[in-house]
Amino acid sequence: MDDFLSTCHAAAKASARLPSGPAFHVVLGNEACDLDSMVSALVYAYYLSKTRDDRAALSVPLLNIRQGELLLRSDNMFLLRRTGLCPDTLLFRDQLDLAALRRTGRLRLTLVDHNVLPGSDADLEGAVVEVIDHRELEREPGPSCPVTVEMVGSCATLVTERLIQNAPHILDQQVALLLYATILTDCVNMAPAACKVTPKDSQYAAALEARFPSLPPRGALFQAVHKAKFDVSGLNTEQMLMKDMKTLAGSFSIAVSVLYLPIEAFMQRAELEAELSVFCRKLSFDLLVLMSICFTETKQPIRELALFSHSDSRREQASRFLERAGNPALDLCPISSPHRHVAAYHQGNALASRKKLLPLLKDFLRTSDDEDDEDEGRVPPTPMNSLVEGCPLDAGPPPISADALHDKFSKMDAY
Repeated sequence: MDDFLSTCHAAAKASARLPSGPAFHVVLGNEACDLDSMVSALVYAYYLSKTRDDRAALSVPLLNIRQGELLLRSDNMFLLRRTGLCPDTLLFRDQLDLAALRRTGRLRLTLVDHNVLPGSDADLEGAVVEVIDHRELEREPGPSCPVTVEMVGSCATLVTERLIQNAPHILDQQVALLLYATILTDCVNMAPAACKVTPKDSQYAAALEARFPSLPPRGALFQAVHKAKFDVSGLNTEQMLMKDMKTLAGSFSIAVSVLYLPIEAFMQRAELEAELSVFCRKLSFDLLVLMSICFTETKQPIRELALFSHSDSRREQASRFLERAGNPALDLCPISSPHRHVAAYHQGNALASRKKLLPLLKDFLRTSDDEDDEDEGRVPPTPMNSLVEGCPLDAGPPPISADALHDKFSKMDAY
């Protein structure tokens, strides 16, 4: 694996200096670049490099974040260190120009841990040749793009299945540890009470244990990764929001950040509301949704939710929508917030993770877009002062374009 990653990194650097060059078969995880996305991309690209005799394209894994953001993924960093992989040999979105490769016909894409590209990458859609994912299918399978989608606990389970069935000889202790740690983490140490693990997850975790009996004990490895993931010591507010964030866009933009501490503790940070305001304005987010997770002594999840927006109407509309949601019901109970522009809730349905929340927010965006379309057909009202609640400027600036958002990220201070 080490030599493979070094080769990929060197080839990408060489390609960046040339107007033309080799084709790349890029294995791309999702924009959150959590442990599952990173490991699935690394291992599946490695598998392709060992099993496909495609001399016209180099199989490379690409982490779907900027290089400077990896330090915020403390569990990713922990597992890289544990397996002896050097972060400097990894490839990131700001190191390989996928759009340029696509324009010159030198790009093939395999998506892992997601099955549709975000709007900012829509121009890359024609390059997608395969999908491996473990969430709800949002794309139409076609003859030129095989799709493997199964609702298992971890995408790494599906990658492990592919390796064991088709190329067991490339599995070694290092690769096995990457996959094993990821499956344990996603499936909450295989605990049935967490409702994450499926029979296939258990089957392939056990298969890795049988092939590599010197793998660390389940409990010890899970606790080590878990502790690293929830370590937010030393992070400022912006870094905590960026640590595990996904974005949605329609007629306005939403950021959804996972926090690894109680909402009440987060809301006690000094100057919090001012920092949230700067963060949203800096990146042109109209609504910020915070989903916190922590655990009881018996490892039961506790989830809380908070919504921030300077637009009272936008925040209240989103709050009402989520309060009334039924598929799934979040069972939200308001909790006291010391901040005027923050609505906070205890989430009674602790099993509704961000994977369940995102489709609800997409529905909210679609509903808002439909209402905006209806409003366009009406006679516009007499213009109001721009400071009056409900005016067109109330929702903040319009959604930022993908290129502009990239530029803003590029100008962010180093972490």
